[in-house]
Amino acid sequence: MAVHLDRKMVIGVSSRALFDLTIENGIFEREGLEAYCSYQVEHEQDILKPGPGFGLIKALLRLNEYGQGEDLVEVIIMSRNSPDSSLRVFNSIAHYGLDITRSVLVSGASLAPYLTAFHTDLFLSAYEDDVRSAIDSGIAAGIICTEHRAQGTPAQPRTAGHGEAEGHPETAGKAQVIPMQARTYPEIRIAFDGDAVLFTDESEMIFKEKGLSAFEENERSRAREPLAEGPFAKFLKKLSDLQRELGTEKSPIRTALVTSRCAPAHERVLRTMRSWNVRVDEAFFLGGLEKRDVLKAFGAQIFFDDQSIHTASAAQSVPAARVPYGRAEGTARHREKA
Repeated sequence: MAVHLDRKMVIGVSSRALFDLTIENGIFEREGLEAYCSYQVEHEQDILKPGPGFGLIKALLRLNEYGQGEDLVEVIIMSRNSPDSSLRVFNSIAHYGLDITRSVLVSGASLAPYLTAFHTDLFLSAYEDDVRSAIDSGIAAGIICTEHRAQGTPAQPRTAGHGEAEGHPETAGKAQVIPMQARTYPEIRIAFDGDAVLFTDESEMIFKEKGLSAFEENERSRAREPLAEGPFAKFLKKLSDLQRELGTEKSPIRTALVTSRCAPAHERVLRTMRSWNVRVDEAFFLGGLEKRDVLKAFGAQIFFDDQSIHTASAAQSVPAARVPYGRAEGTARHREKA
């Protein structure tokens, strides 16, 4: 029977997003591709340490414990590595007991054509060009911060957990259906910025071009007019649908909106969420306050924001990914090329 990925939540993740490849990437940048590939082959039995996206991916895979005979989430390794240099990644995946069986390995070519082919809902990578291409294709994507890994999980041997029984190889690695009432805490916590992430940057550009007063007046006068969908709207909607499918009480998924907006610009946001029929569990209208401490208190396993000033700060406490989207982003790119 054919497998249909369009029925699942499909997450594409690069090897640098999943594992800590700081040393290896340094070799690539200093000595080139051949030296990098040789190093990976020579060390393919050495287990990689978890990277910034490891905790999120592990938690997302655990959602399959709630599936009624069918997995809810599919995680696919999508890497510019060559097949020959990728054995170390697969050995590390097996070591940690991650149920990841599919991969895309393109030997330096662009990953963009394959994101749509695999019905990708979310793509996490440290490679900026691939992330931009994903967003241009209508796929939620973020450039994961690799500079700080305060929340990284230390490398540990695989131990028996849900769905695994030591001494019973026939059950090892297979997801066991866990009743909702057996869980007492949310396992997945994802936080989003609003403008230029969940929504377009239309309102944000008014703030940047005309100032705070013009922005607030625009949002006040258009409070009942839903904001246009941004690059992560589709992903949030699918995540919200999954929350409803799993049940609202003791849900294993919890989401948060963490935005620099504040009253009176809050109403339009809340009415937009209502018009989308989207569930957001927590909302923080910070009015320019630092986001990092709130994200740490929320316990975000990933935070998506369009501004590097916010993601760099947040990454000191929680995993974060920058969303390269919007006219301001395009202007910055133009300056870089000039």
